[in-house]
Amino acid sequence: QVQLVESGGGLVQPGGSLRLSCAASASGSIFSINTMGWYRQAPGKQRELVATITKSGATNYADFVKGRFTISRDNIKRTVYLQMNILKPEDTAVYYCNADEVSYLSSDGRQYGYDCWGQGTQVTVSS
Repeated sequence: QVQLVESGGGLVQPGGSLRLSCAASASGSIFSINTMGWYRQAPGKQRELVATITKSGATNYADFVKGRFTISRDNIKRTVYLQMNILKPEDTAVYYCNADEVSYLSSDGRQYGYDCWGQGTQVTVSS
């Protein structure tokens, strides 16, 4: 079992900043994580991609966050971050962490977790 725990959400005024973190853990040691990313879902809307980053550091951003958000990761800490600047009311959503192709050790030997999700953290941008 792979677990992703997000933190850092909250209420911020328009133009403000927040930094989200997501730490991955498993029943045993994690050997590697291929792609990690952030998605978001606003009320009444479908979940959408915000940004992703591969284990080699290649990034991909949705057009609506380019120039404002920065994704990064610490492969040793098995953690992905999302620095969000110049926040807008339309950024209000639940932000979810995703990890794909997680290689870890379990009691049954080496296992892989695919398309793993965190529980989400609320980000509200409002004055």
